[in-house]
Amino acid sequence: MKKIINNPENYVGEALAGLVLAHPETYRQRGSKGRVIVRRQGKETGKVGVASGGGFGHLPLFAGYVGRGLLDSCAVGDVFAGPSLDDVTGALRAANLGGGVLAVIGNYGGDRMVFEMAAEDLDAEGIPTETVIVADDVASAPPEETSKRRGVAGLVLAFKIAGAAAEVGQSLQDVAAVTRRALAGCRSIGVALSPCTVPQAGKPTFELEDDAIEMGMGIHGERGVWRGALKPADALADEMLDRLVADMPLEGKGRIALLCNSLGATPLDELYILTRRLAHRLAAMNVEMAVSMVGHYATSMEMAGASVTIMKLDDELEGLLRATASCPYWRNL
Repeated sequence: MKKIINNPENYVGEALAGLVLAHPETYRQRGSKGRVIVRRQGKETGKVGVASGGGFGHLPLFAGYVGRGLLDSCAVGDVFAGPSLDDVTGALRAANLGGGVLAVIGNYGGDRMVFEMAAEDLDAEGIPTETVIVADDVASAPPEETSKRRGVAGLVLAFKIAGAAAEVGQSLQDVAAVTRRALAGCRSIGVALSPCTVPQAGKPTFELEDDAIEMGMGIHGERGVWRGALKPADALADEMLDRLVADMPLEGKGRIALLCNSLGATPLDELYILTRRLAHRLAAMNVEMAVSMVGHYATSMEMAGASVTIMKLDDELEGLLRATASCPYWRNL
């Protein structure tokens, strides 16, 4: 294991401390172990609060998207492990700005359980809550079992939609509804080229031959749909788009947002090669790529690979994606 770390046990705590010190205008820490990241800005009374949480190792997902027009708070767990109940409860309470709290989380059993328990505590205190589950990974379950799908890079777009809707004063029910509507038209798939190493484990999360890739692998190393020889970039882009469109057909003259994301080690150069092919294919389908995002948005530590996310747009959803937001990891569109 080659990593720039001290004691593996302190990996998450030291990284979060550095995040806050590097961006003091945006973040501050709460919780007994500093595992709750909240907005530095003053409270906006009456606004719906948007919270999330998940395992560490996916930066800038989850905690990096705390900021104006995005998340108000985030609970952070160990690497690839969900946050504690105390930290989730703390994150939801920190997001309570008077208009209720919306939790936007990935479809992982542990996260769902602790957020449900924490929401019950807030409800008992008279603080209304709603939860939106993100399940955008088409490789993790067939269309008839969408409730079993994992939440991956679609989380980033969900955070932005929810945060923007909350920022303009929509009610808790309306913020939840528009976020769910956006996710109904959101699909993702990834391809892995190499594993990553969890510091506390000290060994790769999975084994992959030097000349092999795995299509559809999850961000924690979950099994994909096939493993085989590396293909040219255009062939990979074609297969990923074909799988997304087979699951969610795109209508000609429609508009989408495209997110081409590095899983950690894959450089921008290669993402732009993929994006070039995806843009040409979409144009041939008479689908407008109205919003394009290319970069490191939802990583898996140093895993090599990429994911592609598409989200159908209408005027409202495009406006929410383009609305001004402020955090170190969001580029205003």
